[in-house]
Amino acid sequence: MLRRYSHWVILASTGLFLLASLGGCKKAGAAKSAGVQTIPVRVATVESRAVPYSIDAIGTVQAVRTVGIRARVDGAIETIHFNEGDAVKAGDLLISLEKARYENNLREAVAALNTARAEATQAQADLERYTALFNQQGVSKEQLMQITTAAESAAATVQAKEAAVGNANLDLEYTAIRSPIGGRTGQLLLHEGTLVRASDGNAVILTINQISPIAVAFSIPETYLDAVKQAIAAGPVPVAVHQRQSSDRAVVGSLSFIDNTVDSTTGTILMKATFQNSDGALWPGQFVAVSINLRMDAGQVVIPSVAIQIGQQGNQVFVVKADQVVELRRVAVSRTFGDASVIASGVTPGESVVVEGQFRLVPGAKVAVRAQEGAPGAPGSEKPKQP
Repeated sequence: MLRRYSHWVILASTGLFLLASLGGCKKAGAAKSAGVQTIPVRVATVESRAVPYSIDAIGTVQAVRTVGIRARVDGAIETIHFNEGDAVKAGDLLISLEKARYENNLREAVAALNTARAEATQAQADLERYTALFNQQGVSKEQLMQITTAAESAAATVQAKEAAVGNANLDLEYTAIRSPIGGRTGQLLLHEGTLVRASDGNAVILTINQISPIAVAFSIPETYLDAVKQAIAAGPVPVAVHQRQSSDRAVVGSLSFIDNTVDSTTGTILMKATFQNSDGALWPGQFVAVSINLRMDAGQVVIPSVAIQIGQQGNQVFVVKADQVVELRRVAVSRTFGDASVIASGVTPGESVVVEGQFRLVPGAKVAVRAQEGAPGAPGSEKPKQP
């Protein structure tokens, strides 16, 4: 009985061993049939094309002309003829001061002028009569000279009174304060009834800014100065600006001013660009992103910037070879443009670089390309920028 039981135990153990061996063989066969795992990635083609060479900076919008409106004569503000923030033209009436005193001064000056003219007329008549008498030897030479001096003095008095009338007219005109430039009015600082004095230079009634055209001031490193001067020699240098952190279309103007001194403390030089700004897109005091387009560089090797990774030895990309195996290469980036990078060395036009899925890759990995990306950094798609 014991022998029969042992026989069955041996058979059962042998069967289990055979089943385990069969299961292991199936797993090994499945792993072998699966082969090397492929990693899905997205790629882009390395291109050779012309890209703009540009300089980026942060600028401040400035009014081309800013005028603080002050009184040129003493008087109380009588009437305000505009609303704060109005657009005005040169010569528009802004403020009227009380003018009764200046009208009286003008009438007094005119009366004094009329008196001087009458006296000058009488003195001229006396001179003519005495001249005739002198020719007839009826009066002495000394008498004639006295009459001549009196006539000349009367004529000079007329000139002085005419000047006084002119000054009185000016004072009366200054009671009507007009806009010296076209622009937009700011906050009204003094109101009706306020007494203003011409001698108070700090009593600004309001400020007017000219916003069309308008300027943008910015500074760039002095290392770019020669490139900017070369671009100016070739013709107008376009400058594009847009609001920071905004996707709105860029406003395009032209470089109009280069300062005559490099700031030795910062190593930068101040420049300005002028924009027509007829739609009021730019506003004084605004901070904007500035891009100066100096030239177009042809035949540049371009890849999307997202393809570039930072490794221990610098910038690197994964290149997909013809057998769908990736190769890790170091690349030298000369500059960036929009979402693309200009490559000085490391890849050649026509090759494919991985732009998505790099974190799963190692050199020699097999990949499956999911889709082909479009042209990297198409011109005009984004604002250019400099590293």
